[in-house]
Amino acid sequence: MKTIDSILQKQLVDIKSQGLYKNERVIETAQETEIDVFGKKVINFCANNYLGLANNKDIRKAAIEAIEEWGFGLGSVRFICGTQTIHKELENQISKFLRMDDTILYSSCFDANGGLFETILGPDDAIFSDELNHASIIDGIRLCKAQKNVYKNCDMDDLEQKLKESKARVKMIATDGVFSMDGTIAPVDQIVELAKKYSAITMVDDCHATGFLGKTGRGSAEYFNVLDEIDIITSTFGKALGGASGGFVSASTEIVDTLRQKSRPYLFSNSLAPALVVACQKAIELIQQNLSLINQLRDNTRYFRKKLSEKGFEIKGNDHPIVPVMIYDAKNAVKLSEMLLEKNIYVIPFSFPVVPKGEARIRVQLSSSHTKEHLDKAINAFYDCGRKLNII
Repeated sequence: MKTIDSILQKQLVDIKSQGLYKNERVIETAQETEIDVFGKKVINFCANNYLGLANNKDIRKAAIEAIEEWGFGLGSVRFICGTQTIHKELENQISKFLRMDDTILYSSCFDANGGLFETILGPDDAIFSDELNHASIIDGIRLCKAQKNVYKNCDMDDLEQKLKESKARVKMIATDGVFSMDGTIAPVDQIVELAKKYSAITMVDDCHATGFLGKTGRGSAEYFNVLDEIDIITSTFGKALGGASGGFVSASTEIVDTLRQKSRPYLFSNSLAPALVVACQKAIELIQQNLSLINQLRDNTRYFRKKLSEKGFEIKGNDHPIVPVMIYDAKNAVKLSEMLLEKNIYVIPFSFPVVPKGEARIRVQLSSSHTKEHLDKAINAFYDCGRKLNII
């Protein structure tokens, strides 16, 4: 056997022995609130399909019509021959939605974050990054030559101390709008105040907020009434905005134009496929036309969090449809997920290295398309299985 294969095989055996090996369960239907897994129908509580739009009939129709009119793919990057009218329309639509000057599309938000920092910041600048930021922000910052400062999760005193000590030319505070493992919303309003005080700019990754958080779904900044005071927003189409793929950066004209000229993931990646572009346009339209989707998700979130807490479970986060049910022991988390699957409740356990050691959990994700019956079935199943495992 090749040396690399032998080394990796040992690593995989170790991962399995610790109960940390991640098996990919195969879904046998379209992404919906109810899906088929292992030949049986289960209630899906682990998709990022917050508004239930992943298999929406109007979005599907828009995608099909887009293929007929604009073709399947472009076979090109944007600056050669990969920019169609619809790409500019989607960018303008997002800019208007987020009240930003301009927007640039990427193949994913991971690429957006990967291509942001090194493009606009240099060695005379400094980044202040929350310690629990998404891997894409961490990797993007690693590529950058700016000075790197990590502050404790949502700790504004620690952030302020680091800002105060910095003599950098440009100071950028970078944070997730919502921390996806904890369901915690970052204190964006306080970050904005510190940015003003220390002449810093703000960058928010709103992947788990765009489309549904805030009064009209404009994200974590709207949630705190500071939407017009954020300098850079990155986000995805792969969650509430249709659940497919693609990402973007919305910012000032100067930042976006610089990204178009120099951002490597943008310059060297194919354009988003036409069907995806038009479908995403339709998703944003639907969200703006129908706030009942956002309101229903908010109601589901409050109900589920309240009822599960009353059953004796420890839940992290606040006011968000990501509901981390804390188990702490990785093997118990796996056992609980397997027992829940037997009761037709589909959830996934999270353990190290996705979360810190000893912080294993079941991450429940709610959708506006969950009915009260769905929620009650899950709550009762959690209670029954939790009692059998002595978790509660």
